[in-house]
Amino acid sequence: MPIAWETHATPAMGERAQEIVNKRLVRDSDILVAVFWTRVGTPTGQAAGGTIEEVEKHLQAGKPAMLYFSSAPIRPDSVDDGQYRSLKQFRDSCRQRGLVEEYESVSQFREKFSRHLAQTLIQHFPPSAHPEPSGGDKVELRDPLANLSKEARQLVQEAALDANGSVLMVETLGGMSVETNRRNFVQQRNARSEAKWRSVIRELTQNGLLESRDLEGQVFSITDEGYRAADLLARGAA
Repeated sequence: MPIAWETHATPAMGERAQEIVNKRLVRDSDILVAVFWTRVGTPTGQAAGGTIEEVEKHLQAGKPAMLYFSSAPIRPDSVDDGQYRSLKQFRDSCRQRGLVEEYESVSQFREKFSRHLAQTLIQHFPPSAHPEPSGGDKVELRDPLANLSKEARQLVQEAALDANGSVLMVETLGGMSVETNRRNFVQQRNARSEAKWRSVIRELTQNGLLESRDLEGQVFSITDEGYRAADLLARGAA
């Protein structure tokens, strides 16, 4: 769930304000997303700005940080020279230590971030393997291919070949995509194709061959049943 200091930090005394924010938010966060335009904020005593300190703390903990810098035009007389200078220094430092992203508009940021977040979740938080039944429990297996459409069979086979066993269904202003194993199944800017593959995702989920990994319904993982269905298809099962 998304959190931010504006909504999740409460008044407290006895420590630096930023240290309180670090303990309340940064310490337990899984992913940090920072968005900059022309400012870095108020110096904290340990960094040029609060967000910069949060980024550094997050990186020191070995957790993923996604940094975005706006390149949208702005009136020169509205920019604080000291703030902008600190921002450029931080941005240059980040470029030497990793990969950052730039965007020119809110719509472009929305499209990029939606895709990047799904990919980051898959990379850093892969699905856990399901435990085997214990104590000799007998499990009755059903036919995972029963009443499965041709498109659903194609998608589950491709998902089984994906390194992370993941499927992304991402909707942006530019349209929708259903991707797995570096393949997009949706014909771009085609409403009929989008509707079909949205239905395929629903079909695979309802049949227990895919499971949702996020609240937005964009990241899915193939299940044990899904792998079994892919194996049957690979062996030529009808």
